[in-house]
Amino acid sequence: MVGAAGRLGAALARAFADRDVVCHTRDSLDITDPDAVRRTVAAAAPGAILNCAAFNDVDGAEERAADALAVNALAVRGLARAAETCSAALVHFGTDFVFDGTATAPYDEEAAPSPRGTYALTKLIGEWFALDAPGSFVLRVESLFGAVPGWRGRRSTLEGIVEGLEQHREVKVFTDRVVSPSYVEDVARAARHLLDSRAQPGVYHCVNSGQATWYEVAQEAARLLGIRASVQPITLDQMPLKAPRPRFCALANRKLAEAGFTMPSWQDALRRCLESRTSRRHIQ
Repeated sequence: MVGAAGRLGAALARAFADRDVVCHTRDSLDITDPDAVRRTVAAAAPGAILNCAAFNDVDGAEERAADALAVNALAVRGLARAAETCSAALVHFGTDFVFDGTATAPYDEEAAPSPRGTYALTKLIGEWFALDAPGSFVLRVESLFGAVPGWRGRRSTLEGIVEGLEQHREVKVFTDRVVSPSYVEDVARAARHLLDSRAQPGVYHCVNSGQATWYEVAQEAARLLGIRASVQPITLDQMPLKAPRPRFCALANRKLAEAGFTMPSWQDALRRCLESRTSRRHIQ
């Protein structure tokens, strides 16, 4: 696995804890070095390669396009070639940003991508490179939230909302951005299911079921926490963002269900995430 230090990487390491998993971070493997990738993969001879690494600074990619391309696309080409050489499955994680956000119903896997912005484009190119390898999976996720116990990293959008609610601060949330939030524990379990069941390779939307605006997510979080929400509705046009964001980016996960794994609703996932968070605090 590469990108093991991130939110999703940590969840996947936990989901595959009963397997012999070799976890790499940017300190142990430079995935933009194809020779290093080839040597590392050959030495491990894995049955599967999980790629959780990404340049996910959406606005930063506008100024660091070469870095975003190197990590999100060219590095994936190296991993795909290494996977093909050792006959390993490749599991690569994509993003809802490959769509332009002009839809009015959740995008399914057959919808034509139309990326806007450097980050989105480099992620789509990465998908193409990943799919060059036989037996590869591209799992599109979005708005990841949740973390395994002990993980310390950059907080997610949802965590920022929850912290603001708990501190009784006014929380600014988008009313015009529709998402399908993805709980990392559910994403990790889905990825394992696809590998263990020898599912048909290809593109899967790996998000929790349903859709909501961030305003609706914040309201549900406040209800679950038993807090009177102080939420200020805002729109994308009110924020000084360098890169465009898709306004409607809900994804349909029917294909994953057809492969035998039904993703819980985002409301159920949010409830479990908050309960887990509260439980860890009590233990501490």
